[in-house]
Amino acid sequence: MNWDVIITWLPRLAQGALLTIELVAVAVVTGLILAIPMGIARASRHWYVRAMPYGYIFFFRGTPLLVQLFLVYYGLAQFDAVRQGPLWPYLRDPYWCAVITMTLHTTAYIAEILRGAIQSVPPGEIEAARALGMSRAQAMLHIVLPRAARIGLPAYSNEVILMLKASALASTVTLLELTGMARTMNARTYLPVEGFFAAGVFYLLITFVLINAFKLLERWLRVDACQGR
Repeated sequence: MNWDVIITWLPRLAQGALLTIELVAVAVVTGLILAIPMGIARASRHWYVRAMPYGYIFFFRGTPLLVQLFLVYYGLAQFDAVRQGPLWPYLRDPYWCAVITMTLHTTAYIAEILRGAIQSVPPGEIEAARALGMSRAQAMLHIVLPRAARIGLPAYSNEVILMLKASALASTVTLLELTGMARTMNARTYLPVEGFFAAGVFYLLITFVLINAFKLLERWLRVDACQGR
């Protein structure tokens, strides 16, 4: 193990780690915002409301993230309407292609997490809210969603960590995030192990911070008490 090379490349690996964190943060926050109405629709009693997001979720959960990334980065460029459209400056940029793909991908998973959490809210609480004169919208906003957020938080934290590891696929579209920087390090130094070893340590450190941050958030929201443990 050539430690001198690793130390020399640490600043650039740290730069790649910051880009990785940025990609994951944008994807999971934007994905959560987009998933809220989709998860509510999936938990609806009406089949035609549930059917609306079903196709979206089925596609993005049923196909690999790498395939989706290639479809966005390479596939959209094949259409003249896209190349001549106002979004082309973004769609030709690997950063925005990675952000868009990761966001669309994680939205489908978070929507299913929310659906399960909403359906896990005890019916008695909803009935009590209705008995107090709340409308369905008020009960959803003040009772169901806050309780569902606590129920679904552990699963959401797992999805964030999974997206952190999945962000390594962004290197396949020339984006120099953590894995991309490690591949660049290996190519320039002709050392096959050191780059990925250092990248693995960075991933472990980021995961450690995320796990403890979500533990603190769960303790603050009293998730264990909410779930009866």
